[in-house]
Amino acid sequence: MKQIPGGVTAPKGFRAWGVHCGVKSKKADKKDLALILSDQECAAAAVYTMNRVKAAPLYVTMEHLEDGTAWGVAANSGNANACCPMSHEYAEEMARLAARATGRAPADFVVASTGVIGQTLNIAAIRAGMPEAAAGLTAGPEGSDAAARAIMTTDTVKKELALACSIGGRTVTLGAIAKGSGMIHPNMGTMLCFVTTDCAITREMLSEALREVVPRTFNRVTVDGDTSTNDMCAVLANGMAGNPLIEWKDDGYTVFLKALRQLCQELARAIAGDGEGASRLITCAVREARSEESAERLAKAVVGSPLVKAAMFGADANWGRVLCAMGYSKAPFRPEYVDISFSSAVGAVAVCRGGMGLDFDEEAARSILSQDEVVIDVHLHEGEHEATCWGCDLTYEYVKINGDYRT
Repeated sequence: MKQIPGGVTAPKGFRAWGVHCGVKSKKADKKDLALILSDQECAAAAVYTMNRVKAAPLYVTMEHLEDGTAWGVAANSGNANACCPMSHEYAEEMARLAARATGRAPADFVVASTGVIGQTLNIAAIRAGMPEAAAGLTAGPEGSDAAARAIMTTDTVKKELALACSIGGRTVTLGAIAKGSGMIHPNMGTMLCFVTTDCAITREMLSEALREVVPRTFNRVTVDGDTSTNDMCAVLANGMAGNPLIEWKDDGYTVFLKALRQLCQELARAIAGDGEGASRLITCAVREARSEESAERLAKAVVGSPLVKAAMFGADANWGRVLCAMGYSKAPFRPEYVDISFSSAVGAVAVCRGGMGLDFDEEAARSILSQDEVVIDVHLHEGEHEATCWGCDLTYEYVKINGDYRT
């Protein structure tokens, strides 16, 4: 497995671009319309938010992917196209505009939106910008870069990655762009992720791989406990790598699954680390649990706790908040067996053993908790299962961002 440049344009046969059309802002440097297109028809699969309130683009995409195929993605930022007049009509119009600009059919496109909920989408801006997005489509890294920036909302950095692996003696590439910073909680967060690959794989196996990976990556991220209306992770596979077609769970599937999981895990970590107002990434690893499900529930409770997040912001080794969060997670464990330690790039400190506090150097702990990534290690001593979840600290800036997000 090797990381390579290029994002969604790294796999063979994919082009992308992003432009400013005026959905998000009048500032010309703020891209807000992205387009991704394959040179060949793709096997396609997607997963969506579990929020009962879903934005119109999700329903349109569900309909378009009923046959398990797609050619591209059309996405805008700056407006969620959710819970507003003409939302479904405008989501369908986005697909028609993308089709008209590329010579494809409307049903060939995944459609996605992200931004403010409840405001009518400026479809006129998208209508004006789509031809420019199509004209700019390029297979170079600059295409992926432009598309990645066009889907950003409160993100402070673009989220883009590509990996290469070998399947059946052929080089297979996976690329992705993602966005996500706030309104993020397990069961997807305010995130969009578009994965492209030149792997030859059936739509059934592609869907199986995506549904196996997402629960262990994107669904293990929490920023603020809110699950959005617009979350989507879609994968397009055009088969142009020329590897033997993956039709069942053979060795090729195992390699592809590992690559997809690594890709999504790195993007999940990037989303957590770029949480709104965040100053550090929090990783919680729960080990030696009775089951993976209970380990995941415990880790999610820890990274989702406002008090743990606030303690991490203050570099305060308040391990009692970790144990407390575990206690209300509803996962089975024995508190008297629990060991807790904090670690980062500068060292580690044990703070709890057997459910009881340990003496430790407060200044050393503060230094450890002041790094860009802090790991909370929890050992339960009850089994052989483990799970890792990701979150971020809770800062003053988070409140500032969300206090006037709409206005």
